[in-house]
Order: sequence, then structure tokens, then C-alpha cells
Amino acid sequence: MNINLNTLLSDFGIGTIVFASTNIDDIFLLAAFFADPKLLRRSIVLGQYFGIALLSLVSVLAAMLALTIPSEWVALLGLAPLYLGLQKLPDLWRKSALDQNEEDHEIQEQEHKLEKSFHSQVIAVMSVTVANGGDNIGVYVPLFATSTHSIPTYLLTFIFMTGIWCAVGYLLVKNQVLGGFIRKYGHKIFPVVLIALGIHILFGAVGLLR
Repeated sequence: MNINLNTLLSDFGIGTIVFASTNIDDIFLLAAFFADPKLLRRSIVLGQYFGIALLSLVSVLAAMLALTIPSEWVALLGLAPLYLGLQKLPDLWRKSALDQNEEDHEIQEQEHKLEKSFHSQVIAVMSVTVANGGDNIGVYVPLFATSTHSIPTYLLTFIFMTGIWCAVGYLLVKNQVLGGFIRKYGHKIFPVVLIALGIHILFGAVGLLR
């Protein structure tokens, strides 16, 4: 029982870190949505949940397809988050006020497009979440494929964290200090987590070297 509890806590911790690092940008999108009086709060929350659910479902299906491949080869999927992390590593030094202004402009464009292009606000928010979730699939698939027994825990963690994300996005509309902190340091967490996750998954491919 103790081992199962430790495993559960470990999986919850991994799921929390992975979700947080792959959805930093979504916080600011959510804040932009909540700041728009034309968008209903429940539509934003439901749209975010549906978007995360769709990204997770695609990742689970892709991970299940990978089960027909020997586990050592599946572990090579760890190259995906490792590559993404290394690719984003320069952001630790290159981030500037100009980059931040560009991100703010992109968020405003997505928010404007959301209002103009879709009749359903829920579908609109979901679509933006999915469109912004390319990194999610690239990280979730190798994680799920190399630890299929932990998928239910990861999915429950994602459900819990999506609610937290919606709450934080709403609070950002009211709290400029918290928003400034996340904008300043949030991007620095992502590449480090991706690299660590990629290395962790790649350990499963050690058998190929024997």
C-alpha cells in the first residue's frame, strides 16, 4: 500500500510539473479571455477543459499505438521533449521586453479572432487552446507511452490543474503583480523541464546499447 501511495504521489508530481510547464502560455490566453466582458466565464472554463481533454485524448491514442513497438524503441520518443527543450533553451537569455510585447500582441490577435470567427464561445476557446497545444502533444505522447500504468493519474492531474489554471487566469485580471512574476520567470521553467523529462524517458532505451 505504501509503495502504491508513493507511486501515486510521484505520478501526481510529474503530471503537475509537466502540465504546468506545457501550459504557461495558456494562463495569459485565459487572462485575456476573462478580461473580455463579451465572453462568458463558464464558456471560457468549458472551452479550456475541452481543449485540454482533446489534446490529452490524441496523446493517449498515439501512446497506445506505440505499444506495438518494443519498449526500448518507445523510450527513444524521449528525444522529442529533449529536442524541444534544447530548442527553447536560448529563451533563457534572449527574452526581452520586445519579445514580451510581441507575445501580448499575439494574444490580442487570438482573442480578436476568437470573437470574430466562431459563433460558439466554448468551441472558440477550445480551438485556441488546441491550436496553442502543439508542445503538449509532443511531451504527453512519450510520457504516456513509457508509463501507460500512470495515464489515469496523469489525466486526473490534468483535470485538477486545468481548474487551477482557469482560477489563476482569472486572478491575473485582478492582480498585476502575480502576472508580472509569471511573465518574467514562467518561460524559464519550460525548457529545463522538457530536457529533464527527455533524459528521464531516454533511460528506458539503455537496453539498445547492450
